[in-house]
Amino acid sequence: MTDRAPAPHLAVVGAGPAGLAAALAAVVRGVRVTLLDAAPQAGGQFHRRPAAALGARRPQALHHAWRTAERLRESLEAHVRTGRLRHLTDHHVWCAEPGPGTGFTVHALHGPEQREPAEVRADALVLATGGCEKVLPFPGWTLPGVVTAGGAQAMLKGTLTVSGRTAVVAGTGPLLLPVAAGLAAAGVTVAALVESADPKALLRRMPVWAVHPAKLAEGAGYAAALLRRRVPVLTRHTVVEAHGTDRLEAVTVAALDGDGRVRPGTGRRIPCATLAVGHGMLPQTDLAETLGCRMDGLAVRVDAEQRTDVPGVWAAGETTGVGGAELSLAEGHIAGRSAAARLHGTRPDPEGWARAARARDRLRAFAAALESVYAPPAHGTEQITDDTLVCRCEEVTAGAVREAVTDLGAGDVRTVKLLTRAGMGWCQGRMCAPAVAGLTGCALTPTRRPFARPVPLGVLAGGPDHRDDMSDPTGRESG
Repeated sequence: MTDRAPAPHLAVVGAGPAGLAAALAAVVRGVRVTLLDAAPQAGGQFHRRPAAALGARRPQALHHAWRTAERLRESLEAHVRTGRLRHLTDHHVWCAEPGPGTGFTVHALHGPEQREPAEVRADALVLATGGCEKVLPFPGWTLPGVVTAGGAQAMLKGTLTVSGRTAVVAGTGPLLLPVAAGLAAAGVTVAALVESADPKALLRRMPVWAVHPAKLAEGAGYAAALLRRRVPVLTRHTVVEAHGTDRLEAVTVAALDGDGRVRPGTGRRIPCATLAVGHGMLPQTDLAETLGCRMDGLAVRVDAEQRTDVPGVWAAGETTGVGGAELSLAEGHIAGRSAAARLHGTRPDPEGWARAARARDRLRAFAAALESVYAPPAHGTEQITDDTLVCRCEEVTAGAVREAVTDLGAGDVRTVKLLTRAGMGWCQGRMCAPAVAGLTGCALTPTRRPFARPVPLGVLAGGPDHRDDMSDPTGRESG
């Protein structure tokens, strides 16, 4: 009697809504799954929850779609108990590559200092790496107390803390509403919600909103919460400057005209200890680009099955285009089902994910409408003074970037980087690239980086074999 061949092995990178949906859809279809994530708990940013040691009595008060989060968590734990699914927490994936032989190797750093190398070998990959916030600088944005909108939300959800008792929430995008409402519910005095978008643009998109009554109800709920707490809402306004010495003390906001320029004489100073500012999200595509996946603008291009053009690699969630948790769940479910079928050597049944596909298509249209409404001010870079730091890692100012363009002839982000070192620091341009592109006057394009995160030289030089194969107890490779 011969040993039965092990079930195919799928590695899913990212345990947010898309990664969870993909992992669960694949494991119930007979595929072994390894789910890798940098966080100590599954859920991603959207379903982030406080650590158990904090003893939160009502963590659901900080969350939308708590029931969905609980169902995902319970399903994950049930499959982990069966041994068919492994959830590797605190694993910071820095690279994924083909082989050796068939399949792929996922490289990660594990441990409190992210210095312990680990490898997972699998037959196929689902990339569900999420997105990152778009950061646009302005005078004073480096002061302590100025945080991203997502950072303020993560702090509140994950640690039950806030960075100050008075706050201004500013920028553009649907994230600002839940951030402001969450801070207000936590006892923070929200001095203003400053939104650069025009409410008339929202009304012009009403036919799209009407197809999503739940989204309308969610937004109305946040708006009602802000109204009850008497939070001033300033639309067609933007932050001009943050003020303070050792930390944030106030911000100046001003009205925008129809072209997105600051209207002279409209500035007002608002005292606050925290500024939570956000200008939307960008897909996180480092791993996909390293693998050679084709891009569609700033997002990974996928087909109807969520497959990339690299055989054996699927992508789902914000990495294929920012669209929210519901869209990520639908895409993840399709990716997991498709990957399971392909790994078993069968053709996927589109009827099986028809409901998810319909939801995906509707939500993609909704996301496109939101993107058209919540674009950052067209002339925002005009408010960046020459002495404002743009690249914090290398301490490059806006004036240095402008000089590279006007005096040295730079016409793209790469040339500006070579002339000024903007984007050469610790974050490798992840934070400053949108601002540098705006100051340069060119479109933001994907930047292919060899690694998705900083890696110690000792790891690159090679060391003990830390393979994590999810194979049988004898240690045979799973690929």
